[in-house]
Parts: sequence; structure tokens; C-alpha cells
Amino acid sequence: MADPLPVLAELTRFARALTGALRRETVAQCTAESLERLFTPTGAVVTVAEDGSRRLAILAARGEDAPDAADPAIADVHKAHSVVRRDDPPFLGAPMIAAGQTMGIVAVRRGAPAFTEADEAVIAALAAQAAIALQNTRLIEMLGAAKHEWEQMVDAIRPAIGIIDGSGTMRRANKAFADLVGSPVTALTGRPWLTLLPPGWAEPVERALTNPGGEGGEIRTDKRTFAVRAHAVTTEAGTVVLLIEDVTDTKRLQEQLIQSEKLSAIGQLIAGVAHELNNPLASVLGFADFLAESGQTPPALQEPVRVIQHEAQRAAGIVKNLLTFARRQDQERRRVEVGPVIQRTLQLLNNQLMGLKVTSDLAVEPGLPAVDGSPNQLQQVFVNLVNNAAQAIAATGREGTVTVRVRPWLDGVAVDVGDDGPGIPEDVQARVFEPFFTTKSEGEGTGLGLSICQGIVKEHGGRITLRSTPGHGATFTVELPGARLEAAADPPSAAGSEKPGARVLVVDDEPHILYYMRATLEAWGHTVETASDGADALQRAMTGGFDLIITDVRMPRLGGREFFERLKGERPEAARRVIFATGDTVRDDTMAFIERSGQPFLHKPFKLAELRSTLASALDAVR
Repeated sequence: MADPLPVLAELTRFARALTGALRRETVAQCTAESLERLFTPTGAVVTVAEDGSRRLAILAARGEDAPDAADPAIADVHKAHSVVRRDDPPFLGAPMIAAGQTMGIVAVRRGAPAFTEADEAVIAALAAQAAIALQNTRLIEMLGAAKHEWEQMVDAIRPAIGIIDGSGTMRRANKAFADLVGSPVTALTGRPWLTLLPPGWAEPVERALTNPGGEGGEIRTDKRTFAVRAHAVTTEAGTVVLLIEDVTDTKRLQEQLIQSEKLSAIGQLIAGVAHELNNPLASVLGFADFLAESGQTPPALQEPVRVIQHEAQRAAGIVKNLLTFARRQDQERRRVEVGPVIQRTLQLLNNQLMGLKVTSDLAVEPGLPAVDGSPNQLQQVFVNLVNNAAQAIAATGREGTVTVRVRPWLDGVAVDVGDDGPGIPEDVQARVFEPFFTTKSEGEGTGLGLSICQGIVKEHGGRITLRSTPGHGATFTVELPGARLEAAADPPSAAGSEKPGARVLVVDDEPHILYYMRATLEAWGHTVETASDGADALQRAMTGGFDLIITDVRMPRLGGREFFERLKGERPEAARRVIFATGDTVRDDTMAFIERSGQPFLHKPFKLAELRSTLASALDAVR
């Protein structure tokens, strides 16, 4: 070995050279140069262990006699975890160990003289410094990779994220934040946050920054809504993480959910109100029909009776429209006449149109084919279109007209819903069917109506289109293909369907209905008994031989459902003779029970013709 002072100077120089080495290749080259200066070898090599394996790879080599990675002497050094010295030929190698892990080895070879113990100490010191330098480069690489992964992860996060120090300076931000403020990510660092955001955002952001961890605030623009929150960074006093998240769609979905819950509650209310209305309407309509059929009404009272019939049927139609619109089941497809659906829709919206000072003009061409569809879903489409047209007119502050035309289209039907409102701008026309797109003010529209309408019409095999000229109103056209289903069999004619002589039990908790049913059925030649609830009816049905039992569904003590189940269990033959009569067909459980029972039913209020037809069919089935 050379003089100790030059050796110490070289080791010092080597240590200084490694302080600026950030890559392992640089460390390996510096190490190889020092090996040449210290030992004047015929060959020198620096190897490193590949990550996750014991395989060695050469990073730097000097001289023609440099050992290769497969040299047995290299393998011995790697296994020994200590300096290996050999004399024939002279060889010296040392492992580079840091944090208990072998990072690689350094080795030299020469012809003469042989290496000494002092040389072992020098190469061990060199290997130790090189190991620390290699460990540092590995940590730097890991830190860089982690930083890159962290940036990628933060950039993938939807909310805009910015780190702001105590002086209000932006330290770092993700891509979402840069996109939000319209600036490159690299241009955000070092700038005051106040200069990056629109002026109207300053107050809610300032409030969030001064109260990190609090409820935060909200920013509203013409089209979007943003939630603002801040969280303190515990490692640095005054530094906070600012989050700005676009919650527009979430807000709209929440509003839609609230609206859906309201509609559900309204549906339940309608169910109860309809049941209470249908019972007195059943009495009014039934007695009016009874008087009209009796032939004993004085001439002076015949017209008032007809008026009572007409108005009772009108009231029943209004209740039926409400029930039809509120009913959530009954989505099966059947033959539908579009004209009556449109007429019911306009009747349903009549008061609303009058409130907006909008009139309706309906024209239905004769001889239109039926379509295959769900009346409820189609009515939902027409309600939305008529509502939109009326609101467009009302927005102008003047009176106007919604024009509805039902006409033939190919083998089906087309419905034009037009208005004389302000029309729709061309740039908006292309987006009207997009979900969540709306031109209405915040809180007035969800932007879901037309997209739902489009979905319903497509499910029916049709299409919905728009024609509009700004300043001259707009017209939506719904085109539906003709029916492919076979026509349902016509109901049996009322004429000649009376089959007198039947023994009938009528069960209802409304005394007027019992009175009306008894008078009507006895006038038709039947023998009638009545019961005011299911418990009384059960005793009579168990002991008496009734041809038919007409029962209400909702009653005190024992309801029609429980009465039927008890009768079915104890007297199955008598249960087959039950006819249900109810005004509560909007509730899913009521309709599901009636359908499951397989028994006929009458929807209150019913006409005498419906009662006569149902009785005839039921008697045919049990006799």
C-alpha cells in the first residue's frame, strides 16, 4: 500500500465526490476511479445487487483484467459479507453493506505485489463509503418515485386541492385545481391564492381557510355549485389544505331524491283521500243510476238526475286520473288509445294551466290506431311536455296557448305539443334531452324531465323530436308505432246479462253503499243480505249458502283481505264466490292482493252497467 497520507487524502476526496452523487452509476464511476488511484490494479470492478435478487450487475469496470460478475471470487465476496484477499493471483474484494444489506461489492486484481492487511482496511473503508452513497441514491430514487406516484394520485382526485401556507401563498396544487382556475400546475406555486380565484369566490374560501376542519362554505355560479372545505396540516403551523369540489350533480340528485320522496308521500295521501272520496261517490253515482233506471222518476226530476249522474261521473273521472297518475305499479304493456290519455292529461292540468293564464287547444283526428304501451308512462311524458310548454309561455308574462295535435304517423300515432312562447335558442336545442341540463333557475328544474321522457318514448319503440324557431314558440313531437298486440276481447254486453234469483251477501262499512246495493240488487230480482264488516260477514258466509259475496277491502274489525283469507281456509267453495269492491287501487299491496286472489273486482265508484256485467260473469263461473 502507498504512503498513508495520500491514501487518507484520496479517501477524503472520494467522500467529497460522493456527496453530490444522486445516481448509482455516478457512485460506481467515482468508486472505480478511487480503486485505480489507491491500488493501481490491472483490473477493478464495482457491482451492485439487483433489486429483489442476489444477482450482481456490473456498474463500472477498469482495466483488461477486471473480474466479471460470474467470477467465483466475486461470488465469494458477496457470500462472505467481509473482505476477501487472495494471493495467487492477487485479488482483493469487499462487500458494500448499508443498513444490514449488501448493496454490491468492489474488487481489484493485479499481477504483483500481493495485497496486505492494510489494503484490506483501505478497501473496506472505501466500500463502506460507497455503500452509504448507494443507499442514499436508492432512497432518492424511492423518494422521487413516491413523489411521482403521489402527484399522479392527487391529480386523479376529483376535488381541486391546494396547499396554502400561513402567508396565503400556494405551495402546491393538483391538476383539478389548475383546471378550475385555468392555469398550468407549474404556474400556481408561489402565488397568493387570492390572485388565482375569481373575486366572487374570495369570501367563502377565506371563511374556510380561517376555520379549517369546520363545515366549510359553498360557491354558486350560473351553472355550477362548489363545496369549499379546508383542513389544517398538523406538521406546519398555519398551513392548510384547501378543497374545492364540484357538487352540482350531487345537489341535483339530492333534490331529485327529495322530490321523489315528496311524490311518494303525495301518492300515499292520494290513496287515502281517493278511498274516502270513492265511497260517497259510489253512493251518489249508484243511486243516480238506480233512479235513472227505475222509470219512476217524475219528468221534472229526470234532468236533475242526469246532471247528478254526469257530475258524479266527472268527479269519479278526476279521482281516477289522480289515481292513475299516482299509481306506480301497472307498467305492463297493453293496447292504449292515445287520444283519451291526452284528454285525461289536459283535464288533470286544467287548473294549473288556468293559473298560468294558458289555454289548451286539443285536436284528435278520427280513426287513429292504438299503440302498445303503459298509459301511466305515456301520461307522464305528456304531462311533462304540456307543463314545459305552459311554463315557457308564462315566462313571457303574457297569455298564450298550448296546442296539442294527435294525428296518424306511419302505422302509429304522432302527438305534437306546441306553444306560442319565446322558442328555444339553437345552441340549447341540441342539449334539451341531456340529463341534468336545464335552462331554469336554481331550484326550479332538475334537468331530468325531457331525458326521462325520451327514455320512456324509446322504450315504447318511438322517438321524440323538437322543432323551434327562436321567438316563435317550440313544438315537441312524440311518434309511437302502432300496436302489435292482439286486441283484448270485448267485455260481455250488459244487455240481457241479468240473471235474477241469486242470493248475494254485500259487505261494506258504508251504510249508504249497503242501502244502494240492496235496493239495486233487489230491483234486479236478487235476494240480498248485508254486513257492515268482515267479522259479521264471516259468520253469515259460514252458515249461509250465498251465490255471490261482494265485499269491500278496507273495513274496521276484519277487513276484506282477512275475511277472504279466513273464508278460503275454512270454506274454499264460498271463497270462490267473492267479488272485491274497493276505491283503494293505488296502493301496491292492495292491487297485489287482488291479483293474487284471482277474484273479480269492482273499482269504486262503478256504474250499474259494470256491476251488472261483473255479476253475470261471476254467476256464470260458479253455477
